[in-house]
Amino acid sequence: MPTASDIAQIRTLALVGPATSGKTSLTEALLWKAGAIGSPGLVEKGGTVSDYDPLEKKAQRSLNAAVVNLRHAGVHAYVIDTPGGGDFLGQSLPALEAVETAAVVLSATTGVEPMAVRMMKWAAERERDRIIVVNKIDAQGVNLEAVVQQIQETFGKECLPVNLPAANGLRVLDCFWDRGASSEATDFSSVAKAHSAIVEQIVEVDSEFVERYLNDGDIDPSELHAPLEQALREGHLIPICFVSSRTGAGVTELLDVIAKLLPDPTESNPPKFLRGEGADAVPIQALPDPAKHVLAHVFKVTQDPYVGKMGIIRVHQGTVTKDSQLYVGDARRPFKVGHLFTLQGKEMKEVAKAVPGDICAIAKVEELHFDAVLHDAAEDDHIHLAPLTFPVAVHGLAIEPKRRGDEQRLHDILIKLVSEDPCLRVEHAASTNETVVYGLGDLHLRALLDRLQDVHNCQVATKPPKIAYRETITSPAEGHHRHKKQTGGAGQFGEVFLRIEPLPRGTGFQFVDEVKGGAIPHNFMPAVEKGVRSAMEEGVLAGYPVVDLKVVVYDGKHHSVDSKEIAFVTAAKKALQSAVQSARPCLLEPIVDVEISAPEQFMGDITGDLSSRRGQVNGTQSTSAGSLTVIAQAPLSELASYQSRLNSLTGGQGGYTLAFSHYEPVPPNVQHQLASQYKIRDEG
Repeated sequence: MPTASDIAQIRTLALVGPATSGKTSLTEALLWKAGAIGSPGLVEKGGTVSDYDPLEKKAQRSLNAAVVNLRHAGVHAYVIDTPGGGDFLGQSLPALEAVETAAVVLSATTGVEPMAVRMMKWAAERERDRIIVVNKIDAQGVNLEAVVQQIQETFGKECLPVNLPAANGLRVLDCFWDRGASSEATDFSSVAKAHSAIVEQIVEVDSEFVERYLNDGDIDPSELHAPLEQALREGHLIPICFVSSRTGAGVTELLDVIAKLLPDPTESNPPKFLRGEGADAVPIQALPDPAKHVLAHVFKVTQDPYVGKMGIIRVHQGTVTKDSQLYVGDARRPFKVGHLFTLQGKEMKEVAKAVPGDICAIAKVEELHFDAVLHDAAEDDHIHLAPLTFPVAVHGLAIEPKRRGDEQRLHDILIKLVSEDPCLRVEHAASTNETVVYGLGDLHLRALLDRLQDVHNCQVATKPPKIAYRETITSPAEGHHRHKKQTGGAGQFGEVFLRIEPLPRGTGFQFVDEVKGGAIPHNFMPAVEKGVRSAMEEGVLAGYPVVDLKVVVYDGKHHSVDSKEIAFVTAAKKALQSAVQSARPCLLEPIVDVEISAPEQFMGDITGDLSSRRGQVNGTQSTSAGSLTVIAQAPLSELASYQSRLNSLTGGQGGYTLAFSHYEPVPPNVQHQLASQYKIRDEG
């Protein structure tokens, strides 16, 4: 049986941050310096361990989170290389659930970029330990001291170097274990100064060490393990490390930081498991004890045409072995673990067991799904992790197969692809009979189309992007409809009276049954609710879903012979449509947060263009190398094909990210145009 000492030798970290920071190259350098591979591969040549997908090789960028593992200084470390693009947060955010430490990788040439800020924020919200890795320290003309200043201005003074670059970024010197004895010059600051700063920061979490430090002037770093781990857990210390993945400078030192400073599974903040649902859910603690019952979390699912479904899991409690009988969530029947694999990119190696801290894969189990909790005790069937808050997918694309008869096959493939990415969703627009795929951006949807066609050999045609408009009401109203149909023999009869009122934005839908005296028999109320929901899904004003609505059914009539479920579905649907039309309906449009980075000289043109698109500039943020980031909000509908416009304004030197913010009413002329194009279907 594995022991606590085995778990103490495990480290887990996710490399997160901007797409240009070099996370994949850093992963290669870590594997190389640890002896896991013979030489580092190049992204440009498609030779890296973590970018193994053919589409990633074609795009020369990461599209998926990939797990690798290595051994260094007696420690077994799992590293998750994540995509840096804002379109692929469905891959990078779940990786935070599988690790103790989030390593935010920055490029020394660009400094703190918006994606780094977002990932630091998300990692802090999930209470992950955090470190910052400054890559590309050997690049020409970089000012590493200015980068550190920018890091501290953005994230706080608790961000402190644990090593420093020397010889113009060709070497990196340790500043934590070296107590200032080194006389070698650093590119800025000094080893002694950095050592004092980081020790002072660590001892602040423990009054006993503060007193010793004040009396003795320094403390042996080997005695600081407990307060160091506490400082990391509390975010009181965020170490900064310097590396060059190109030359290998600082990579061995980073491996030492991983092995000697970062927490094992027993030392980090515990995962946020809950038992029960909704307001009744109560926190429970998963203990990293291999002898207890199993709790493991599926943080990634892949669907391969040849390998089949594979779930990648992080074990938090207990021991998973080949032949283990595990339940998926609240399933009543367990499945048998046929094979258990450790991952090195696409390479899979079968292992006998997985203990708390291990990251491994289970293949060919159809019941597995993203965010599932695996367990081996029936009483754990209502345990789940506190849900992640993902960005809302608002970029839509209508999609259909080029070959008639492939509709069901396309649907099946889309369901599989959506199961891999929590930021993708598929909807069927009843008003237009279209299948619409929603993602986080143009690149996100393009990657989906490439996978459909290149991997699954499903040729599709697309239509212009759809905007995820929504409908709501602005005043209370009542609706009534009597559905009566006689076609010889038994007929159809149902009558529904209801009233509606608006709810605060983002509340959703409430259905209330206030029918008295059996005017509508209890067994027909599900049909009434079904009709209401159907009308809301199809839309009333312009064919978009109705949101933030309270519906109270207060009266109706039935017939002892002719009343059927279909009659009450139809009556409720038309009563709801009538009520919405009388409740001053309005159309809502998605407003997105926009972050646009470009050289400073183009800022005037960019802000002027945003204003012409109904955008509102909220501020700017300086980055390194003479660039600025504009922070704004704008309607998503005004940003169609925005990259081409931005290229025109900046000569191809600008980039942007979008994230859903909220819904707002559209201007009257837009509402009139969209409403005039829609007609409610008459279903008799």
